[in-house]
Amino acid sequence: MITFTSSYSSLVSSFVSHSTTPFLFFFLCVICMQMDVMKRTRSVLKLSGRVLNEAVSFIVFSALDLVDYMLCFLFKAIDMLIEAECKPCYCSSSAKEAITSSGKILVSEQGGESTKIVSLSSTKLVLEDISDTLYSRPSLVSELSSFTLNELKKLKLEDPILQQQTKRGTSLCSGSSFSVNNTIVEMLQGKIGRLEKHPIPRWSDCDCNLCTSWMSSSSPSTKPNLFVRSQVPNIGKAKEDVVFIHGFISSSLFWTETLFPNFSSRARSSYRLFAVDLLGFGRSPKPSDSLYTLSEHLEMIEKSVLEAHNVKSFHIVAHSLGCILALSLAVKYPHSVKSLTFLAPPFYPVPKGEAHATQYVMRKIAPRRVWPIVSLGASLVCWYEHITRMVCFLICKNHRLWEFLTKFLTRNRVRTFLLEGFFCHTHNAAWHTLHNIICGTARKIGTYLDAIKDNLNVKVTIFHGKDDEVIPIECSYEVQRRIPRADVRVIDKKDHITIVVGRQKAFARELEEIWSTPNK
Repeated sequence: MITFTSSYSSLVSSFVSHSTTPFLFFFLCVICMQMDVMKRTRSVLKLSGRVLNEAVSFIVFSALDLVDYMLCFLFKAIDMLIEAECKPCYCSSSAKEAITSSGKILVSEQGGESTKIVSLSSTKLVLEDISDTLYSRPSLVSELSSFTLNELKKLKLEDPILQQQTKRGTSLCSGSSFSVNNTIVEMLQGKIGRLEKHPIPRWSDCDCNLCTSWMSSSSPSTKPNLFVRSQVPNIGKAKEDVVFIHGFISSSLFWTETLFPNFSSRARSSYRLFAVDLLGFGRSPKPSDSLYTLSEHLEMIEKSVLEAHNVKSFHIVAHSLGCILALSLAVKYPHSVKSLTFLAPPFYPVPKGEAHATQYVMRKIAPRRVWPIVSLGASLVCWYEHITRMVCFLICKNHRLWEFLTKFLTRNRVRTFLLEGFFCHTHNAAWHTLHNIICGTARKIGTYLDAIKDNLNVKVTIFHGKDDEVIPIECSYEVQRRIPRADVRVIDKKDHITIVVGRQKAFARELEEIWSTPNK
């Protein structure tokens, strides 16, 4: 307000020095006062809107907490009725340890960013990174209660007698403790002990030929590969390969229906193009016993693309969540990856000293606010396990109906490849991939970016839509801050999807230029 008043005071002084008309001087002062009032009014309205959003959000998400709790019992009852067993969910409490029927012991060491699940046997040690956001998502009411209890504890600890008792209790429990969420134990038990290679889909998942094609495409004795769409030169040998990785709840059609037809004849004769359906999405396998960790996704890409097609030197183009997998591949294969092209990378910087990086990233992605509307959708997807299962049941299981209605209402004038990518996944795949990849890698991303910074052979280019409301543009600038040579290109009037869809010809030419231009 001081700056505002001083600027207009100088204007008034200048005006008075050149004018002797009192009326004009008075008129200018009135305008300055009105603008000052308008500025105060905007500040009050902005504050009121924020308070209203907070209040409405608390009511809405408290109600959603209750709905999710009730759906938990509903799904358990239906699971028992249809499948004769209750499938595990992350509402269950933690246990000290669990011994599987095959004699293997599963334990979990609690960490700040994730829980490391260790499967111990006489011949094998398996380590998997599980994000604690899967089973540590407190409701708004419980967070408020925890805050109140913490304040009461602080008051109690001021009493020297209670403080001494607290220290005594802490010393008794100061040893190394291992615990694991029951759901993870049960899922890993099924993963270890299951003899059936191709389990029957759950009743709430789609069982159409498209969604279950992976079951019939491989023999029961072998682990099925990912579904890969490829475009190779008809004549001659390609000099390099390109791997395309799609984002969350999408598929390889995001690339093959947009970019592949628009590459020049020169690019088609020079590169082998591979677009992969990630594990759990599109036409790729959707195992119900998988935890969809980073290592599982990478292993399947290596097995289905790099090894199956003898890929040695390659470029990577990745969108959204796929950028994390692309970054991990580039770190693992530093001498093979020639360039990284990121589209809207979800790289959220974690402040120094933040003890719970996974929780911090989850709250950045899903702040549990009803406005803007993107925050509401992201919060539903991240925080509510059973509500999202209900949504998958209503939409994904009945995707053929929704696709038919879309074609009927639009008279088949709208291409539905985006719908197929959005519909063809299971709740188990989407839920675990979201938490274990985006949230679970929160602490690793910085290390990965530093590794790419030191690898000067990798060319880094980033595209981000200026109107993207899903991933903030600050995420791309964070990558550039960590990798100064990264080229960030902000596309006007484009969002999370239209950064490719609708400008596929221009983007195809940009990619060809990136691949053909040597790294500086």
